[in-house]
Amino acid sequence: MITRWGPPKVNHYMWPALLILISVVVGLIRILKGPTAADRMLAAQLFGTGGVAILLILAQAMQMPSLVDVALIYALLAAITMVVFVRRQWGSHENTGEIKDESH
Repeated sequence: MITRWGPPKVNHYMWPALLILISVVVGLIRILKGPTAADRMLAAQLFGTGGVAILLILAQAMQMPSLVDVALIYALLAAITMVVFVRRQWGSHENTGEIKDESH
């Protein structure tokens, strides 16, 4: 049996995953720099969306349908996290018109 040495074959799933990974890295920069809590939360939401997208790409590339279930649960948790953040951040200040900013 003759084996071929060299770089592994790159399939068409790698490029979308790489683009998603780059966007998540940009989101990490936004989380670290701020300037407000809302900016940080939206960047964290990008992590959730990017994680779901990468899990769906892996599910297709690896032929593992169970990863689709994991991605759906992860998407649900990311949505619930966003609702909790909005209720915590702006829910108690509806009457006063103030927005609580804990970025500093």
